[in-house]
Amino acid sequence: MITQLARFGAVGIAAMAVHWIIVALLVPFGIAPLIANIIGFAIAFNVSYFGHRNWTFNSAAAHSNTFTRFLTVAIASFLLNEAMYSLLLRFTALDYRVALFIVLGAVAALTFVLSRYWAFRQA
Repeated sequence: MITQLARFGAVGIAAMAVHWIIVALLVPFGIAPLIANIIGFAIAFNVSYFGHRNWTFNSAAAHSNTFTRFLTVAIASFLLNEAMYSLLLRFTALDYRVALFIVLGAVAALTFVLSRYWAFRQA
């Protein structure tokens, strides 16, 4: 499990970096942070899904099952992400990049548990 957790962290950091970079690149072009966050999520989802399926959990379960389950996990995590991000942007003076970094880290633990015990579990 330690190796799996380390791999989850590595894939998660890669996906988080993609997500964060996309947001940081889009906002200066006039795209609202919450909209940029949606775009960043959509792009980073691919890094996360394929990294976790093929490396973190090395899942032999059917792609159709794992994709649907992980998409469900990712959407639930993203909704929590977006709500937390919105609250931090509205009620704190944090820079949008710092707020996003905090949110992405906070949601990662929930994503690991749901991914390990549901999305990529072997039948």
